[in-house]
This record gives sequence, structure tokens and C-alpha cells, in this order.
Amino acid sequence: MKYESGTTEKNAALHCAEMMAAAARTAPKACGIDLVDTLVLGDDDKSALTTAMREIGTSEDRPFFIRDAGNIDACHYVVLIGAGVKSRGLNCGLCGTENCAAAHKAGVSCALAVNDLGIAVGSAAATAMDHRIDNRVLFTAGMAALKLKLFPDDIKVCFGIGLATKGKNVFFDRKPL
Repeated sequence: MKYESGTTEKNAALHCAEMMAAAARTAPKACGIDLVDTLVLGDDDKSALTTAMREIGTSEDRPFFIRDAGNIDACHYVVLIGAGVKSRGLNCGLCGTENCAAAHKAGVSCALAVNDLGIAVGSAAATAMDHRIDNRVLFTAGMAALKLKLFPDDIKVCFGIGLATKGKNVFFDRKPL
């Protein structure tokens, strides 16, 4: 059987996306509490995401959402990594409030939960790099995913990582806005 480069490269991106989801899952979590969730979007689901990104860019006058949607369009897949933000009950004050009860009352996200998300995203992006798959972390894709309610309601913060295997990195010539 013969496998052509376009097919094998797209398959490699999907395999990498799966490995990235595993890396996010196994990344260290504060107090051993795992509030991280992942999704991988391709084809039609990815198109719905970029449509939402463009809508945000247009309705909120944020042109970088439109630019980033073009980057996601050029990708094979996008890995979404989200996290719940409930407190760990440590009363550490890292979130800027007096204690966890005050943070909950004020609607402030637990800093440890947000940090867990950052570690998970970093671990996933490092996995893509280890596999030589072009990638870029985009908060814009995460915001659109939350707007589309792609995750359960307890997921409050999200980032997307676009993955591409093209002859030229699709994120390289991004114009600053």
C-alpha cells in the first residue's frame, strides 16, 4: 500500500494532537486535583471555531481574532485545553483575595487552577515541538471555544493550539496588530 505525503503528514498531526492531550492530562496539578479537559477539532468543527473567532473579531473590533482564525484555517487540527477554576481550598491568597471563600464570592478564579492550565498547555506545546509539528498557542481560539460551549460548563478558561504540517510554518509571517 502507498501512503502519500499529504495523508501521512495530516495523520502525523492527528497523532501528535492525541499525544498533546495525553501530555496535558499528565502534567502536574496543584494538590493533585485535575480540572483540565481537552478536545481536538478538525474539519467542520474547526471551521465552526474559526467562524466564531471571526465573529468576535468583527463584533468586538478585535482584528487579531480574524488574523488568528486564518492561522487556524491553515492548520490540520486545533487542540483545545481548558480548565475549571474552582479553588483548591488552600487559602493561599495567590489570587489576590483574602481566602478561597472571598475569591468564590467575588467570582475570582483560583490562581492554582489557572497555573495548572498553563503547565498543561506548555506540556502540550512542548510535545508538538518534540514531534516537529508547527504549532502556536492562541487564547483567541480558546475564547471562541468557550463561546461555542464546546466544553462542559465547569470549564472557564481555555487556550487553543493550532497544528500544521506544511512546507512553511503557517504561523511564521503573522502580522502584528
